[in-house]
Amino acid sequence: MGSSTTLHEGGMAPPVIAEKVELRTWIAVAAGMLGAFMAILDIQITNSSLRDILGSLSATQEEGSWISTAYLCAEIVIIPLTALLTLVFGLRSYIIGTTWLFLVFSTLCGLSWNLESMIVFRVLQGLSGGALIPMALTLVMLKLPPSKRAAGMAIFGLTATLAPSMGPTVGGYLAEIYGWPSIFYINWVPGLLLIGGIWWGLDKSPRNLGLLADADWFGIALMALGLGSLTIMLEEGNSKDWFESNFIIIFAFLALFGILGWVVTSLQSKNPFVNLRLYGQRNFLVATVLSGVIGMGLYGSSFLLPLYLGQIAGYTPMQIGEVIMWAGLPQLFIMPFAAIASSRIDNRILCAFGLTLFGISCLMNSHMDASTGYDQLFWSQVVRALGQPFIMLTLSQFAMQGISPKDTASASSLFNMTRNLGGSVGIAMLATTLTNREHFHSAIIGQSISSLSSATQLRLDQLTQSFVSSGVDPATAATRALAVIDRIVRREAYVMAYNDGFMIMAVFLFACVGALLFADKVKAPSGPGAGAH
Repeated sequence: MGSSTTLHEGGMAPPVIAEKVELRTWIAVAAGMLGAFMAILDIQITNSSLRDILGSLSATQEEGSWISTAYLCAEIVIIPLTALLTLVFGLRSYIIGTTWLFLVFSTLCGLSWNLESMIVFRVLQGLSGGALIPMALTLVMLKLPPSKRAAGMAIFGLTATLAPSMGPTVGGYLAEIYGWPSIFYINWVPGLLLIGGIWWGLDKSPRNLGLLADADWFGIALMALGLGSLTIMLEEGNSKDWFESNFIIIFAFLALFGILGWVVTSLQSKNPFVNLRLYGQRNFLVATVLSGVIGMGLYGSSFLLPLYLGQIAGYTPMQIGEVIMWAGLPQLFIMPFAAIASSRIDNRILCAFGLTLFGISCLMNSHMDASTGYDQLFWSQVVRALGQPFIMLTLSQFAMQGISPKDTASASSLFNMTRNLGGSVGIAMLATTLTNREHFHSAIIGQSISSLSSATQLRLDQLTQSFVSSGVDPATAATRALAVIDRIVRREAYVMAYNDGFMIMAVFLFACVGALLFADKVKAPSGPGAGAH
C-alpha cells in the first residue's frame, strides 16, 4: 500500500493535534456519510419496486434477482480496492469522481430498456458507489481528532443501520408516486450535495498514478474472482437448489480458489492493496465477525419483513414502507445518546445492550400469524430501532481501535466488506430457510387436514355450497373448495416459515453477545487531548 510517509504526502493521514474542528471539515465528513447512506440505500431500494421493474423490462422473477446480484457483486469487489484507489487519485478527487460516475450510472439504470441493460448499468453503479461506503469511515478516522470521533462514528453507524431500514420505505414511496425510474434519479439530490461538501471541505491532494504500475494486479484479480463468485453463489443459490446445480458448484469452486489465492498472495506481498494482516488484531477480528452477523440481521430483516407483508398481508410498496420506516426513524433520536454513552461506558456493554434489543425485536416477529400487520409490527420495529445505533457505533470503535493511520483505509474497507458479505450470507440463508421450512410445515399441516377428517369435510362442504349458491356448478365448486383449502395451508406454512426465519436471526444475535467477551474494553476518547486507547 505504501508507507505512512506516502500517505502523508498524499493528504491521506496528517496527524490531527488540535481539538477544534473547522466547519469545512465537518461538512466534508457529513458529505462522506451522505455518500455511504446513498450507496447502502441502493442495495435495498429496488426490492420494493422489483415487480414494477420486471414488468417494464419484460423479465421473470428469477431473472430479476440479477438486478440486485449485479449491484452487490460489483460493490463487494470495489470496497477492498478503495484504499489503493484513494492513494492513486487522491482523497478529494477520488470521492468526487466516483460520485459523478455513480450519478451517471444511476440515471442510466432509470433509462434501462431491457434486463440486460439494467444489469450492466447496475454493475457500473455498484463499482462506482461501493467506494463511497468505506470512505465515510476513513474520513472520520483521518479528519477528526480522537475526542471528536465518537460523533463521527455515531453518524457512520446511523448510515449503516438506517439505510437498509429506509431502503424499502424510500423505494416504495417513490415508485408508487413517481414510477420506478425515480428511485434511481433521486440519487442526484444527495449526490450533488456530496460533491459540493467534499469539494469545499477537503483540500486537494496529489495523485500518484505510478502506484497502479506497482499494484498487485494478480491479487486484485483473485480477490475480484473470489468475492464476485461468492456473492453470485449466495444470491442465486436458493433459486437454483444450491449444490444440486452445476452453476452453483462452479461458482463455489471459483469463490474458494479466488479467496484462498487472494489471502496467500496478500500475505506474501510487501505492499498488498489491502492489509489482510489486520485480521490478526483481536479487536478488529471480533468487530469484523460481529459486523458480518449484524449484516445478516440488518439485510435479513429488510429482506424478510417486506416479503412477508407483500406475500401474506398483501401490502403495497408504500404500505410496506410505512411499516419498515419505524425501524429507522427512532434511530435519529437515539444515536446522539449512544455517542455520549460510548465515551463513558464500556462499549462491550453498550454493544451487548444493542444486540439484545435487536434480538428481542426478532423474537417479537417470530410469533406472527396471517392477520399480522402494521399495528402488530410497530413495537418490534421500534425496539429494533432502539438497539441498532448502539451496535454499529460500538463495533466501529472496536474495529478502528489502535489502527495506524496508514492502515485506516484498509481497516475501513475490510470492516464494511465483511458487513456486506454478512448481508449476502444472511439473505441466502433466510431464503433457503423459507423454502425448506414452508415445505416442512406444509407436510405437517397436510397430515392433519385429511379428506377423512370430519372437520375438513365440513369445511369443504361449506365452501362448496358457498360456490354453488353463487352460480357455480357442483363439480367446479368442489374443485374450487379444495383449491381454497390448499391456499390456506400454503399461507399458514409460509407464515410459520417466516417465524422460523426471525427466530434464527434472534439466536444469531443473542450468540453475538457472548462473542463480545473476546474483545478488549473500549471507550470512545473524550475531552481535550484524548487519544490513547
